[in-house]
Amino acid sequence: MSETIPHWLTKQAFLAPNKTAIELENGDTISFLELKERSMRFAKQLAQTGISKGDHVGILSTNNVSMVVAIHSLSYLGAVSVMLNTRLTKQELDYQVRDADVTTVLTSEQFKEINFSIPVKSFFEIEQYLEKPIKLQSVMNLEDTFTIIYTSGTTGFPKGVIHTIGNHWWSSIGSALNLGLDHKDKWLAVLPIFHVGGLSIFIRSVIYGIPVYLVEKFDEKVVHEAILTKGVTIVSVVTVMLHRLGEYLGDNRYPDSFRCMLLGGGPAPKPLLEKAKVQHIPVFQSYGMTETSSQIVTLSPSDALEKLGSSGKPLFPAQLKIDGPKGDIGEIMVKGAMVTSGYYKNPKATDIAITDGWLSTGDLGFEDKDGFLYVVDRRKDLIISGGENVYPSEIESVLMEMEGINEVGVVGRKDNLWGQVPVAFIVLKDRSVYQDDILVFAEKRLAKYKIPKQIFFVDELPRNASNKLVRAKLENMLDKK
Repeated sequence: MSETIPHWLTKQAFLAPNKTAIELENGDTISFLELKERSMRFAKQLAQTGISKGDHVGILSTNNVSMVVAIHSLSYLGAVSVMLNTRLTKQELDYQVRDADVTTVLTSEQFKEINFSIPVKSFFEIEQYLEKPIKLQSVMNLEDTFTIIYTSGTTGFPKGVIHTIGNHWWSSIGSALNLGLDHKDKWLAVLPIFHVGGLSIFIRSVIYGIPVYLVEKFDEKVVHEAILTKGVTIVSVVTVMLHRLGEYLGDNRYPDSFRCMLLGGGPAPKPLLEKAKVQHIPVFQSYGMTETSSQIVTLSPSDALEKLGSSGKPLFPAQLKIDGPKGDIGEIMVKGAMVTSGYYKNPKATDIAITDGWLSTGDLGFEDKDGFLYVVDRRKDLIISGGENVYPSEIESVLMEMEGINEVGVVGRKDNLWGQVPVAFIVLKDRSVYQDDILVFAEKRLAKYKIPKQIFFVDELPRNASNKLVRAKLENMLDKK
């Protein structure tokens, strides 16, 4: 018989009914009891549309309270939330809606005019329905599917990653055992909730009993002020957010109560981490992916400064190994209760990715002598030039050290002689920097085969909804040059 737990929102509303669950930028707050009652009411309104246990329901929305309520509501019905990326094209969304067997799409107001072959209802429309007198789920089965979130689809079609209640539960427990909990904690959520990194903050909130400071979209001024004046103690960010926050912070300091800048989204340039260290920003690098229900490897507070550049050690319920000789760079393999059981309706992809519970991440890295993980790059991003492995993140990290450079993205270009050669797309903050200056800088710090063979100056780099660099778009830009 599978294991169950009390519904996590109902439980938290019982334990701490008046404690703040969500705080908004305008100062409004919602208690755990209010969040539970609102979610239960919305669940009974959803039931009027015919949504019931086991149904797959798409959610297409920017960050807002109604989206959080909808996710909890679907869990009260035993339905599955299929999280849809607002930056996708209609064609891409159509594919995911069909592939995930979605029966209805719930949206915020700005997306309600999108036409799918299935019903589309805005949160506001559902709130006008009468409540259907049905019994809601009081317990959660750890083996039941909670969400389906699609991978980015940079190679082939996107795959729907299945997350169970248990995956999310153990991800939250693993994070708490590493970062610890404080009764004053307040976690700022600015990552998109339709990504697992943003969603996981709201699941941790109801399990830990801590408030979330909800921000609709990233603005360094808003996040900066929230850390300074709103009692925020933890913020989840990706590299470009940390860079912009560091620039805005300048010579100032965050209060001592701010204890964690949780950094994910891929390898971070070492100069950025060194600058953050000088600025006393408590950066904890982490490693995770959609398939691991958010972070699965994270630096602990005691190691954050000593192991600069490392993603840390696997969280307590997780395991990690490198597929290759000890000490060498190889593919990162992970295993644990937070790792997905597979991809929806895609047994072939599941069999390729998961063997005996071990997930092949597609990422390259190595462990140092103390067992700390260092992520080098995505396997698919690796550039092989004349038989030598060239890691784009290494080149990006070096070039970011140069004054006048704001952002760098590196990809491989096909070459008849070498197979591939690296090229760089650069966003300048100082227009007096020229290509020759960059090449001279690079020649002193990189082996000849790692030096970009072309440099393109651009106004911005292509990034996805969680601000990760999209190298595939750089490759498309390169094809047009």
